[in-house]
Amino acid sequence: MSSPEVMSRRRPWRSVALAIVGGALMAVAACTVEPLYMAAPAPSSASPTGSIGSDLSTIAVTPVGDRVGQQVRNQLIFLFGGGKGQPANPRYSLTLGVTATSEPTANIQINNENEPTAAILTAYASYVLADASGKVFSRGSRQFQSSYDVPRQEFAAVRARIDAEDRAARELAELVRLAVAQDLKRGPYTPPPGPPPATLFTGCKDSCKPVQASSTSQPK
Repeated sequence: MSSPEVMSRRRPWRSVALAIVGGALMAVAACTVEPLYMAAPAPSSASPTGSIGSDLSTIAVTPVGDRVGQQVRNQLIFLFGGGKGQPANPRYSLTLGVTATSEPTANIQINNENEPTAAILTAYASYVLADASGKVFSRGSRQFQSSYDVPRQEFAAVRARIDAEDRAARELAELVRLAVAQDLKRGPYTPPPGPPPATLFTGCKDSCKPVQASSTSQPK
């Protein structure tokens, strides 16, 4: 077979391959990725105005009781305001509920007793974001786990747990900040619709049709 004939048979396959590659490039070009913190093109009355970053800086975080919760709150204040502290005139308030529990993951037996040598700390945070009028804008929860060694010396074991709590608090604050930013991007929280009204049997004799239940109607 001569070389021109081989080239002529390869050209249709080359054309098909080029068409497939061109279609794939067009499909990729049609997909757009929108940054989370980009400025909003046209703010509406139902959504926060400006960029998400500026909206985060208008959130005031309410006080939390325990130490881990206070660490999460301090980190959120830093992340929301970029190190500037709480806003003077907040548009939103964030209420936190933080818990931290620790469980052993490894033990050794000393004098017929099991002593932990490693543990994992789970920090859990629930949040409620409300606007200046007190109306709930969004709510959610996040958690983070931090593992740590448990030395036999008591002070060192306490210090290791505190370090694990601090690490978990920092990471948990990052997760909550991202969740709140997504909530602001998505818009106000809308509660799910309630169940449809029940139907009552009226006890009619000839043609019986169910009627919608109400607060005043009673079955005969």
